[in-house]
Amino acid sequence: MLTTVAYFFSCRRGGWLVGLLLWLLPLLPVSAAEYQPLPPTATTGLAADDWLLHDATGNRLILYLPGYHAPAHAYYQWVRFSPQQPFLLSFSAAPGLSIFLDNQLVYTAAAAGRFSFDLTQFVAPARLTQPHLLAVWQPDGYPVLRSFSAETTAPLRPTTTAAAGQPPRLQLRLPPGQGTNVLLLLLLVVGVLYGVMRSAYPTGLGRILEVNELFGSAADPQSFLTRPAFTWLNMGLVLLFSLSLALLLTALHTDFSSLPLLQRVFDVPESAIVARVFLYTGLILSFIVGKYVLVELLSYIFDLRLLVNLHYREFLRTTLLLGLLVPLVLLLYLALNARWPAIVEVANGCVLLLLTATVLRVARTLHQRASLLNLHLFAYLCATEVLPLAVLLKLIVFTYPA
Repeated sequence: MLTTVAYFFSCRRGGWLVGLLLWLLPLLPVSAAEYQPLPPTATTGLAADDWLLHDATGNRLILYLPGYHAPAHAYYQWVRFSPQQPFLLSFSAAPGLSIFLDNQLVYTAAAAGRFSFDLTQFVAPARLTQPHLLAVWQPDGYPVLRSFSAETTAPLRPTTTAAAGQPPRLQLRLPPGQGTNVLLLLLLVVGVLYGVMRSAYPTGLGRILEVNELFGSAADPQSFLTRPAFTWLNMGLVLLFSLSLALLLTALHTDFSSLPLLQRVFDVPESAIVARVFLYTGLILSFIVGKYVLVELLSYIFDLRLLVNLHYREFLRTTLLLGLLVPLVLLLYLALNARWPAIVEVANGCVLLLLTATVLRVARTLHQRASLLNLHLFAYLCATEVLPLAVLLKLIVFTYPA
């Protein structure tokens, strides 16, 4: 012990201080710095590949990989706003979709539709350049992430300041003007093809245009109803009707992408006008042809096989006759859309009239052959006409939120 003390004091000047520090070092409290990961870099737009998921195990946000992670009800993304510029968020909303900004609710969808509003109105001007956490939540389904986009280059328009806590006034996006020339060109093609059909089949087309037979009350079989339904003339007219109705639906911007099922099956951007027209044409054509399979199946179930040909031919005749008015409605819509916004409701009403009149005419024709008081016939008519009509009205006409 004495030897150790003598050695300690025999060290050169300052050595005793170093030894004292080494002796006291184990007695000092040890605290290591905790690693804190930095948040992802926020962009001024909305990136399709930067969506995040909440990892409940680690209580953190992780990058969402579509091919690896299962679909989730909530997605997140860091965004940054630019001063003096809006952040126009556009998306397809299903009922119940909610959008949060920095954990504060800014919008809840009451109905399905396509919407667009400025997110910067919910942020104080001093905090615009800071990163903000955008959250999208669908409690009873999955948000359609591919429908979300942001526009940050448009100049900020002067608007009145909204009251605190007041939800934004959302407007359904109208179709862009750059697609008008494409729609007019395709409408011209439809008119030329109708002229070709009129020259090639004057007798058959004249038989379809016999309005007196359509609204006649005679119980005798009419000429069109006694002929085959699947002829070259009828199939050509069905194709032209599908194309013209598809043009009208595209012009009205009836957004099928708001439906999660169709959005997962058909990935068609809104800017691809021609692709959307062909997609809608194929869907309408498939419905008209598949209607015959539905009528055959349900007529066998309700034991009404004798009414199959009469039912489908009347449906086809009324659809093709009223479909001749669709190009005229489209032409009026394209001509008056910029000056008279109410033309959108008029065009929607024409589509509603087309669908409803077809069902009423089929019911009237079937009632002339057998009374609708027959329970089997009434149930058969509801299954083949009324239920499909309700689905079509929901998909095509009543898509605009109140």
